[in-house]
Amino acid sequence: MLVIRGNATGESVSKPLRFNFDRRLKLQFHGAKLSSDSGLLLLRELDDALGLSQMTSWELRDNRTGKNSRYQLLAMFRQSVFGRIAGYEDVNDATRLARDPVMRLITGQRDFDRHGASESQMGRFETGTLVSKKNLMALTDLGGRWIDRVQRLRKSPNLILDIDSSVSPVHGEQEASAYNGHFGCSCYHPLFVFNQHGDLERCSLRPGKVHSADNWRAVLDPIIGRYRWTGLWRKYLRGDAAFAIPELFDYLEANEFGYAIPLRANKVLERRIAHLLKRRPGRPSTSVERHYANFTYQAKSWSKPRRVVAKVEWHPGELFPRVGFLVTTLTVPDERVFEFYNRRGTAEQYIKEGKYALKWTRLSCKSFKANEARLQLHALACNLANFLRTLVPRVTAYLQLLHMLVTLLAGGPGPGG
Repeated sequence: MLVIRGNATGESVSKPLRFNFDRRLKLQFHGAKLSSDSGLLLLRELDDALGLSQMTSWELRDNRTGKNSRYQLLAMFRQSVFGRIAGYEDVNDATRLARDPVMRLITGQRDFDRHGASESQMGRFETGTLVSKKNLMALTDLGGRWIDRVQRLRKSPNLILDIDSSVSPVHGEQEASAYNGHFGCSCYHPLFVFNQHGDLERCSLRPGKVHSADNWRAVLDPIIGRYRWTGLWRKYLRGDAAFAIPELFDYLEANEFGYAIPLRANKVLERRIAHLLKRRPGRPSTSVERHYANFTYQAKSWSKPRRVVAKVEWHPGELFPRVGFLVTTLTVPDERVFEFYNRRGTAEQYIKEGKYALKWTRLSCKSFKANEARLQLHALACNLANFLRTLVPRVTAYLQLLHMLVTLLAGGPGPGG
């Protein structure tokens, strides 16, 4: 078990990615000071090395007065974000976590006899302090600012954005929730944008009945603005057929973004590839046959003709072919255009991680703004965990080993394991 002796590491920011662990921390069995969340110490060290939470303290404004301000805003912010990474997606566990020795270290309390914030205090922080107009705007922009700092370390010459919507089912009378026929439930309908490293560039909580591409410009504008003068060689965006919007095509081309977005089939497109839609004479093949074609096409609502790439697949045992169309600015061969687009499926896996690992669908507050703040906290937790995974893979392996050791000493998985 993890025992904390002496003072915690301070608030000083070390050089990027150079961890400075407190040597007074020891791993042993001590019944009075148990914790199943010792892996969070690695995330705290990464946080200090990058200066992420410190950046937060500059942006958020504290509107509390009197005795309500006994806990620092930065400490409560860390308790919210790190708690979500450990699997405590709600404030229901805050009272118990306030006594956890690891959480007291994470939040930066130098006096280990002093507990962290309780359930009611964390509730007021997330549904009161963070929902003010300035704090909510700062919280929404914070993920991008964190990513900017990390991107300087990655030094990647290219940027690939994946935009997609998702569903967050609700089970009450949450404000702005509505029944969505596509998903078949009452829900919110958030919009997400990831980069190729798995970082969540930006997200937006939307009412349940909006279209999948609704409010796309408000989400993309801040992202594209951040990368406008970064000197990247190439910038791309991928999205599903819901984003086949003429205004989006013009917008991306004006901002020098390449793209690959599916088009729904119509009679005009099918006529252009009619020669590929006829099955070849003779015995059907026992393997998948793929055929490609490309041509220039302009719909009535488009401002100019654009390149369209088609793929036709004949599968064994199927009477009709599977047909797909992509509108794109890419100039690579047809097969590579589809290979590039098919990697968009990775972003869907990132969304599943957020749903099932971080539980960011837990939006149970009554007001829409409170749920929006909760989603942004989950987004920051998602990014911090992904920074650890992509920047320091050896530390990630050590984290897994440490967790196994703590579980073994405890005789079984802990409540946060």
